[in-house]
Amino acid sequence: MTNRSEAITPQHVVANKLSEKKLNLRKRQRWGENVIQTLLFVSAAISILTTIGTIYVLGKESINFFASRMWEETNKPIVFTIEAGESTFRVGDTGGEIEEGAIIRINQESMLVKSINGNVLLVERGYDGTEATAHEAGTGIYQGVKVSLLEFFTNTKWIPQIGEFGILPLISATLTVSFIAMLVALPIGICIAIYLSEYASQRARSILKPILEVLAGIPTVVYAYFALTLMTPFLQSIFGDVVQIYNTASAGIVIGILVVPLVSSMSEDALHAVPDGLRQAAYGLGATKLETATKVVLPAAISGIAAAFIVAISRAIGETMIVALAAGAGPNFTFNPFESAETMTGHIVRISGGDISYDSIDYNSIFAIGLVLFFITLILNIISQRVVRRFREEYE
Repeated sequence: MTNRSEAITPQHVVANKLSEKKLNLRKRQRWGENVIQTLLFVSAAISILTTIGTIYVLGKESINFFASRMWEETNKPIVFTIEAGESTFRVGDTGGEIEEGAIIRINQESMLVKSINGNVLLVERGYDGTEATAHEAGTGIYQGVKVSLLEFFTNTKWIPQIGEFGILPLISATLTVSFIAMLVALPIGICIAIYLSEYASQRARSILKPILEVLAGIPTVVYAYFALTLMTPFLQSIFGDVVQIYNTASAGIVIGILVVPLVSSMSEDALHAVPDGLRQAAYGLGATKLETATKVVLPAAISGIAAAFIVAISRAIGETMIVALAAGAGPNFTFNPFESAETMTGHIVRISGGDISYDSIDYNSIFAIGLVLFFITLILNIISQRVVRRFREEYE
């Protein structure tokens, strides 16, 4: 007779079957998923490397801008031929001003200007280890320019031709344009988002939202000419001649119109993500549709709406073509929206697209401006992430 303790159990049957089949429990290779995973990794790596490369280029050229002495032509020639041993010489009446203590260059020789008597310069020859050589009459003089960080961030004049490098006029114009754009985009965008999310029917939403998103695809140069040919005359008809042809007000208003689809779309997505149970609870307590939208749904979606606002501000700050054509083409430290002023992006476009020679101080300055613009956008993105984490609400 068989012992009861040695009876065959279901566990024994399963164990015997597994041992017979010798199942392979290792993960099977799925080449399609591996290819997709590789492509996603490569895409992420490319975006990271692109950002690192951008920071490297901007940082390298900005360091050269602040650390290196750059030479600007004074358009002032020497009058008579200078021999290698002479320390005084006469210069022409035309061109830019040369001050005592300045470092000048004639051909490949650098000189330190010790004193100036009329048009006669007393210099220290062979400065900075250069070789003192003879120079023929009519040779042009270059003046060394070195920009300090203090001057860059505190000076209210940006005139590279005379060595004035204060970024405040460009920053003030950028902030003025962006502020006006936000005054237009944020109220209109949030109102559109509330309508699409809380009031519009499904059919109306399916028609209106794509139309709004199409507006974001219109080339910005079209918006620029809209600002110049329609918005500026409209402002002049209201406020009179105080509005200049090129002004930050018209540029800011049109940028606000450009940013409205971005604000409305992102805000509507945030409002639409709020659970419907909150709305039904508010209706059950006797709240109207407007009260539900403004006092229940809007606060619940505040993190997404705040993120939309900050992204819109970044988009307004980085806009180029509208400000390049409609805001003005000269730095001007003013907060008057009806005056012409050049923004950071507008200045970069004008300088990089002009006849400025490579490695000149004008050309190298655009990298320092670009680095400042990059950090402004980076700070806004960091603020956006903090706001989202601070006000994010999760519902079950």
